[in-house]
Amino acid sequence: MDTLNYKLESFEGPLDLLLTLIQKNKVSIWDIPIVEITEQYLKAIEGIEESEIENTSEFLVLAAQLLWIKSRMLLPKAEDDEEEEDPREELARRLAEYKAYKEASLELRKTEGASRYMVFRDEEAIKFPVPKYSQHHELDELTEAFNNILARKIRYAKPEKRAFSGIVGREKVSVHDMALKVKKRFIKSKKVGFKTLFDESDTKPQMIATFLAVLEMIKENRLFAEYSEKEKDFVLTSNYTKAELEDENSTENKDDEY
Repeated sequence: MDTLNYKLESFEGPLDLLLTLIQKNKVSIWDIPIVEITEQYLKAIEGIEESEIENTSEFLVLAAQLLWIKSRMLLPKAEDDEEEEDPREELARRLAEYKAYKEASLELRKTEGASRYMVFRDEEAIKFPVPKYSQHHELDELTEAFNNILARKIRYAKPEKRAFSGIVGREKVSVHDMALKVKKRFIKSKKVGFKTLFDESDTKPQMIATFLAVLEMIKENRLFAEYSEKEKDFVLTSNYTKAELEDENSTENKDDEY
């Protein structure tokens, strides 16, 4: 093998030097020619005791280990000790582990260099644009849709509470309460059919209060109405944020009662 000369300042430690010697000689970590490698290693660290390297003792410790392995390899094996462990095996494991870490550090260094001049902006909440609707609807169209629902309700309705006004008095319904009820319908879906806002059990005052609540929410740009030919109904789109939908106080309190 060729004689090799190295400056110790270029190595991170004794394992780094030993691994370089093995790679330079193109031999396997698991089958180190211990005699040749030991001689090259000892030549490379000549004069190390007088140097100013901080980890001088580590180079000397590995040198002693190599000499011990060399002596073990040169001694004849006993006839009854055929399964004796190879004295190079522990050193080979350490070298293999060091090599793996060294290769990983080189890959990380490449990544560090690639991202050194990159600037990352802080996370920001995404603001979705308000949907644009090109068609224009008059208030009469929505009113007509409500009247159709109300007419159907009247046809199939049971007697209202007002029929018993002499007994139980007039029912009062808050527009604000109905607005909250409408808002809850948009928690699970951004779009809701206008007809679905009215239940079969709703009374006439409840239906009127719900309709007024929808008109008020459209006026405040909280809801958008778009007529669907397929559904034959107005489709309402919510402009509320998730937090506003879950906050019952985000709807203006109306004093109107019906």
